[in-house]
Amino acid sequence: MENVKSLNKWANSHTYLPVDLVRIILGVFLFMKGISFVTNIQYLHDLISPIDRFGGGMFLLHYIAPAHMIGGIMIVFGLLTRWAIAAQLPVLFGAVLVNLMGHMHSESLILAIVVLLLCIFFLFYGGGKHSADYYFKMQQ
Repeated sequence: MENVKSLNKWANSHTYLPVDLVRIILGVFLFMKGISFVTNIQYLHDLISPIDRFGGGMFLLHYIAPAHMIGGIMIVFGLLTRWAIAAQLPVLFGAVLVNLMGHMHSESLILAIVVLLLCIFFLFYGGGKHSADYYFKMQQ
């Protein structure tokens, strides 16, 4: 636990606005992706069809879109950032897997990998200095 606190202190003292802007853009992107999944459920169903043969397709349909929408909003504001990112990781690992198992689209694979790497970065980095996490921590 002490390692996480020391990493968080280092991240907060070395925060730069561009990193916070990347976090906000990532959150907006995930939110918009969730909206697109809600408005076009057949597209989402087609995307998860390679994994659906293993079971859990209905669970995935009901997890992916809300995880992206709610998690995206939380990431934009920096509210419980690490928890919101943790909710995205299974979806993003699945996105990379689907692109490798199903019909591979190089643009989709690259996008999924980039978003996954950004999420892994923010999982360790946290919300940063311009976030609700930092604001609420400073109030204590």
